[in-house]
Amino acid sequence: MAEHTHKHGEMDIHQQEGTFNGFVKFLTNGIIFCLLVVVILALFFQ
Repeated sequence: MAEHTHKHGEMDIHQQEGTFNGFVKFLTNGIIFCLLVVVILALFFQ
């Protein structure tokens, strides 16, 4: 069987970091949008 040794910290994670940062930005913008919609609805439909 082939031997595989993993050394902590060697893996290139730039693509994973970019994906995670994009996901966090998407969630942040989505939450802000939802809050704005709720505020607008509360102001105009009292």
